[in-house]
Amino acid sequence: MKASAESSAAVDLLIHNAMVLTVNDRDEIFCPGAVALRGDRIVWVGPEESWSSRVEPRERLDVRGGLVMPGLINAHTHAAMTCFRGLADDLPLSVWLDKHIFPAEKKIDAGLVYWGTLLACAEMILGGTATFCDMYLFEGEVAKAAHQVGMRALVGEVLYDFPSPNYGPPEQGLAYTRDLIRTWAGDPLISVAIEPHAVYTCSPELLRACNEIAVQHEVPMIIHLSESEDEVRQVRERYGSTPVGHLEKLDLLGPHLIADHCVVLSEKDKGLIAERGVRVAHNPESNMKLANGVAPVPDLLALGVPVGLGTDGCASNNNLDIFAEMDTVAKLHKVNRLDPTVMDARTVVRMATRGSARVLGLESQVGSLEPGKKADLICLDLNRPHLTPLYNVYSHLVYTASAADVTLSVINGRVVMRDREILTLDVERVMAEVRGIAKTIRP
Repeated sequence: MKASAESSAAVDLLIHNAMVLTVNDRDEIFCPGAVALRGDRIVWVGPEESWSSRVEPRERLDVRGGLVMPGLINAHTHAAMTCFRGLADDLPLSVWLDKHIFPAEKKIDAGLVYWGTLLACAEMILGGTATFCDMYLFEGEVAKAAHQVGMRALVGEVLYDFPSPNYGPPEQGLAYTRDLIRTWAGDPLISVAIEPHAVYTCSPELLRACNEIAVQHEVPMIIHLSESEDEVRQVRERYGSTPVGHLEKLDLLGPHLIADHCVVLSEKDKGLIAERGVRVAHNPESNMKLANGVAPVPDLLALGVPVGLGTDGCASNNNLDIFAEMDTVAKLHKVNRLDPTVMDARTVVRMATRGSARVLGLESQVGSLEPGKKADLICLDLNRPHLTPLYNVYSHLVYTASAADVTLSVINGRVVMRDREILTLDVERVMAEVRGIAKTIRP
């Protein structure tokens, strides 16, 4: 069955002679197939032999049998932490944060965040990521950088009880977030969330204030939640409940909440997350590297919880590679459950595309190749030894393909990378700027 919205219509760009993985409700694959774009939208997807009777392209791009699929979505990261890549490794989460990351962050400024985010955008575009969800400081600079490069982003200033090098006291952080929401309202690429850091760094009063803004402006609220045993212990000692239970007591669990990590969950916690419609961003490599444990993602999926895939920041991962994350998430849960059927390849690919889009509240816009959705797509070169032969495209994407196989990235209808060259950014200059910044962090 063809997916079509218009017939014999003029389009700006036709990408054809491809294997087209739609990730739509019917899991359609057109091989060979084509995708037609007009402006920032997909207007037609279908078999190669049909496009000439459906659309009249102004430009045609023959990808020579490459795999065209939705752009990947990084559901949780801290983009500017590219500047801290490798700064503090092989440490427990509490030591990593308190002794290294928080002290380093006292030195940051808007310039570090801007250039660090540009570097992150370069890495993500080259790796097939079209959308990312960010939590960090000076998020106005993150929004500016992503918009400049042409990436789609959900951004939010991190909020906590202690002063920030950006906005100062917490109440000014709330005002900063309101300004972000107003500044980027209606932007085609940038949307804003309110983002308290975690239950153990935010008072109940601050969490309630954040929730009020989320409800008032109809934006998501994003928080690190139940990331480690140490966090759960701290919260139990302070509030007499798990982090999830604490948010339930505060009446803050709901469909507007995006919970990052969710590693240490009781059965009651899992049930509450499912019942309240909370969305979860899974970050397996960061959780592994910090030895926080294995999130019960198969259980959450079985309960109907929306789960997306994220990398976390480069200080705890140390890359922004969603292909590597897909390979990890599939294998991690298999060995953890001693069940090779857990987290099959198709499930994982959908998690990195439609799943993450659903978690971020963007499923109506991105995550699959369908008429009417935003034109966010990538192409992989399949004519490579490690991708030959091809029996199952989902299997190849999860267990074989790498970020280096991505040859084309289109975001919001704009070609931002072609033949491994980013067209919207001077990558050499960005790397030079970040190298200079690194000398100020560790002289």
